[in-house]
Amino acid sequence: MKEYVDWVSGLEGKPVFVAYPAGFDFLFVYWYLIKFAGRSPFSHSALDMKTFAMSLMGKGYRESTKRNMPRHWFDKHPHTHKALDDAIEQGALFCNMLADWKTS
Repeated sequence: MKEYVDWVSGLEGKPVFVAYPAGFDFLFVYWYLIKFAGRSPFSHSALDMKTFAMSLMGKGYRESTKRNMPRHWFDKHPHTHKALDDAIEQGALFCNMLADWKTS
C-alpha cells in the first residue's frame, strides 16, 4: 500500500479515486490506505461512475446501469470479477465516458 501511495502521489495533478461503485470501493481502499500506509493520496475525493453515467445519459440513477449505457463506452475486456481485470475494464469504461463528456 505504501508503494501504491508513492506511485499515485508521483503522478501529475491531484488524484481523484474513480470507481463503479465509488461508495463501496472508495471506503474499502481508503481503509487499507490509512491502515497500511498511514494516508490516502486521494484525500476524500472520489467520483462514482454510475453517477457520472447518469449525468451523461440524462437518466435517473437507477436507470443508469451498465445494461443501459451506450455500447461504444465498452471495450472488449474480459469480465472475470478478478481485481486486475475489473480495474482495466472500469478504467476503459471511464475513459470512454470521459471522451463523450469532453465532446458534449
